[in-house]
Amino acid sequence: MHSSTLLIVLLGLMAIAYHFGRKRAISTAGGVARISTLHSLPAYYGLYAALWAGIPALLLMGLWTGFQNEILVAIVKSELPPTLLDGMSSGQIGLVVNDIKNLASGAIVSGAVTPEMQAAADRYIQLNQIARWAMWLAVLALAVGGMAYAWAKTTPTMRARNRVETIFMVILVVFSSIAILTTLGIVLSVLFESLRFFQSISPLDFFFGTLWSPQTALRADQVGASGAFGAVPLFTGTLMVSAIAMLVAVPIGLMSAIYLSEYAPRRVRSLAKPTLEVLAGVPTVVYGFFAALTVAPVIRDLGMAMGLNVASESALAAGLVMGIMIIPFVSSLSEDVINAVPQAMRDGSYALGATQSETIWRVIIPAALPGIVGGILLAVSRAIGETMIVVMAAGLAANLTANPLDSVTTVTVQIVTLLTGDQEFDSPKTMAAFALGLTLFVVTLTLNMIALQIVRKYREQYE
Repeated sequence: MHSSTLLIVLLGLMAIAYHFGRKRAISTAGGVARISTLHSLPAYYGLYAALWAGIPALLLMGLWTGFQNEILVAIVKSELPPTLLDGMSSGQIGLVVNDIKNLASGAIVSGAVTPEMQAAADRYIQLNQIARWAMWLAVLALAVGGMAYAWAKTTPTMRARNRVETIFMVILVVFSSIAILTTLGIVLSVLFESLRFFQSISPLDFFFGTLWSPQTALRADQVGASGAFGAVPLFTGTLMVSAIAMLVAVPIGLMSAIYLSEYAPRRVRSLAKPTLEVLAGVPTVVYGFFAALTVAPVIRDLGMAMGLNVASESALAAGLVMGIMIIPFVSSLSEDVINAVPQAMRDGSYALGATQSETIWRVIIPAALPGIVGGILLAVSRAIGETMIVVMAAGLAANLTANPLDSVTTVTVQIVTLLTGDQEFDSPKTMAAFALGLTLFVVTLTLNMIALQIVRKYREQYE
């Protein structure tokens, strides 16, 4: 029986507990006519019973599901014949256990199936069935027990509302803590691997080196694989592509925001705004195909017609398409900020004889400028973190150049390249991806903090 079925049954028990908890509160008060004697509304008593029936059972179900496989594998491994595991390393034992699990699920195994492995697979299936039935019994028993506990505690003087709100507060704190701890874990893991990388490669060579060739020798006599980890070409490529993207996205996005918020009729705005924001829902891989198959050939043909040497994969093609992708981001943020400017400022400007264009450029835009600048900086962070468009349209060559017609690469592309395929996480080549990720994290975090600081510092409060 599947865990999803148990979850549905548990939700049904929670609904039943809510119904009976509510009826219990009304009956202890002496009927519907005496509901006013209850400390809380009857719905709170029902919620209290439903939470007691559901939360402990859901916790037990989650823990059981998380640890069941590990426990069953440990039991099966302990029951394997010693002759089967003699002389095996821990990796080989893990492969045998994985074959047993694949054999139990009907998947393909890596080698010949021995009678011992078949017996272990049958034992694993038997234990799995027993564990599922035991989980059903334990979870349902705990749910019924929680329901009975809430039933016994229900009295007219019980502060059901306070208890329910406390339970919800604890739930909110737990989920908020999970989000914070997850972020902290990501940062610490990247930081730890980056420190390991900087123990092998000097930070000065990484941040100021101009040659990027992250190849490491696999043998002592191997030539030409000493590795060069100068990340300056990656930083310049990232900045070039992001700058081109912002030169496209900022003017078009800002002008479209001004038109939609100040000039467009309501019917046009109701159609144009969703149409513009459709661009934000297009997958980035589609933009990458568009850049590689359409924009890049057009740019190359135009360059050749003018006598310019244009690479088949150029920073200009990637930047133009990335700018198109970011237009809805800039437009939406700017329009929200412009619409937040009080109408009284517009009316005052018109009363002084200013035209609509003068009001926009001398009153509305200066008032909305902090929010617009903050939105642009957030868009820059979005451009810096883009990967697929650059992979497909700008290439993988780490060229240190200021020519947008050349092929370049970015930090995110190199992270993908370094972590693609089977890699050893003890080599500087692989750990360089974590150093690049940490650098990218610090840059984007700094830009976001600057944007928030600009909005907070220069925001004007209007009465």
